[in-house]
Amino acid sequence: MKKEKRIKLSVALATYNEEENIVDCLESVKDVGDEIVVVDGNSQDRTAELAKINGAKVIKTENKKMFHINKNLAIKTCRGEWILLLDADERVTPDLAKEIKNIIHGKSTNDGYWVNRKNWFLGGFLTKGGAYPDSVIRLFKKGKGHLPQISVHEQVAIEGSLGHLKNDLLHLADPNFSRYLTRANRYTDLTAENLKNSKIGQGPLQIVFYMLIKPSVTFTDIYIRHGGFKDGFRGFVWALFSGAHHFYAYSKYLTEKSQKKL
Repeated sequence: MKKEKRIKLSVALATYNEEENIVDCLESVKDVGDEIVVVDGNSQDRTAELAKINGAKVIKTENKKMFHINKNLAIKTCRGEWILLLDADERVTPDLAKEIKNIIHGKSTNDGYWVNRKNWFLGGFLTKGGAYPDSVIRLFKKGKGHLPQISVHEQVAIEGSLGHLKNDLLHLADPNFSRYLTRANRYTDLTAENLKNSKIGQGPLQIVFYMLIKPSVTFTDIYIRHGGFKDGFRGFVWALFSGAHHFYAYSKYLTEKSQKKL
């Protein structure tokens, strides 16, 4: 009887309409992952097909509003001793792949690992403004990590100790400004939903805070305190639109509440 190959590392992804990213993402992990699990939220493009062609096990399901539900399904399906959780717009560099191999084939005392992300924006990687190091938990032992499914920006919850990888993960979420605006629109929708669930008021104080004070403080914090100005024009735009996020999210919240009164 043929012995089943030992799965040391599983790569887990949840996807939706990522045909432009999925091939390059999977290509970047081909030398480190023993299996790839992709939970696809009924993409309307060739994401699932391309994932299968490139060796992934694909599970098709609904594209849920809380995307982390599908990520947790991918994590649960993985059979490896270790799990590398990725987004389709992330790339594992050769140096990072080598570091991961050394950890999973060594005697690690940690149950999970942080990794710094380099975020591409307006033609280059951001180096300041809180955008780097953009630390995320991506590597963890099977059964030791899951997503709480509370916030779109939440980290993987790890049961046990954490270490920190030395090499960077590349994040190519915004290859152009149009893509950035599309994602920003989605994130302001989620923030508006959180405001509604938190029953934030609509009085003058709340309006001034969310539409003037919070955007201004966020811009100043990113551009000045975290040195976003060192990234030149792209640093200014990053800080400006990060602050504007709060303005637009609260505007959407106000609009929805007003429409319900009509």
